[in-house]
Amino acid sequence: MNLVLYVLRRLVISIPVLLVGTFLCFVMVANTGDPLGEIRSKPGISAAAIAETEHKLGLDQSVVARYFSWLGHFLTGDWGISIAQGNAFAPVQPKVLAAFRVTLELVLTASVLALFFGVLVGVLAAVKQYSIWDYLATTLAFLMFSMPIFCVAIVLKGYAIRANIWVRDLGLSDVLGDPWLRTTSPESLSATGVGDALAKYVGAFLLPTLSIMAITFAAYSRFQRASMLEVLNADYVRTARAKGVSNSRVIWRHAFRNALIPVMTLFSVNFGATVTGAIITETVFNWHGMGTLLVEAVNKNDPQVLMGWLVVIAASVVIANLVADLLYGILDPRIRVG
Repeated sequence: MNLVLYVLRRLVISIPVLLVGTFLCFVMVANTGDPLGEIRSKPGISAAAIAETEHKLGLDQSVVARYFSWLGHFLTGDWGISIAQGNAFAPVQPKVLAAFRVTLELVLTASVLALFFGVLVGVLAAVKQYSIWDYLATTLAFLMFSMPIFCVAIVLKGYAIRANIWVRDLGLSDVLGDPWLRTTSPESLSATGVGDALAKYVGAFLLPTLSIMAITFAAYSRFQRASMLEVLNADYVRTARAKGVSNSRVIWRHAFRNALIPVMTLFSVNFGATVTGAIITETVFNWHGMGTLLVEAVNKNDPQVLMGWLVVIAASVVIANLVADLLYGILDPRIRVG
């Protein structure tokens, strides 16, 4: 019951934050330009047609009225309509959710792998402080820190092109690159085989996952190393060693769980930043996710898509922070959520 009340309390606190955030963003989006600028510039468009379009999109109302109208429709599942191409319109919700699914596949896989390997490397570097392993881990982490993600992505894509040329010379099909190879129909499965389809599926994920993972891995490994060193010097760890507890039990049973708490905080904060920052990786590897959707919405000044994008990203950040808070009580029994 305490856990349920805690979750409800956190969600209730998040509601006014989301409302204020969406209102401020709605005002900024509404004042960035004219969503019908492209339509107005076309020859032969009558004033009546433009007025009808403005009314359909609610642009003939004040900003405050438009916001509450958008909010009311959004809460009922109507996310508005998007200016797809010219004067054609498309519902926003399927467009945003489809893009979010694509980005979530990529970011969730990369984030979990980066967290796992980052924590593992950080713990080993702290336990073997000032050893060759610690120096190698530190060098690798600072190298990843210093490289911008677009540089990592472009370098990996260059190697992928060479790898595909090499496998073509062997008479095989490309296994790295195209993200649309992820979608495999039953007909293509029977034609190409499950093994080939699985190889293409993994190949489509491999490079963008490595690009995002390389950057976030560096942060997790350095953070885990610093946190682990601090915990290993704590009084209760020295007491456990003095009682004759084995070294492996001291590290993994007593020190590791407490040292993991700050890293989980970093993970919850970093997850939202990774989702929004995937735009570069998606652009390089032609993934049509949230990053691509944001660029298209900004270029076309499409307010409904921008607001849908914002709410989905904000909700994912709130959920990530809530999950991290709940994990605190699992990692450290002294932390209660009641």
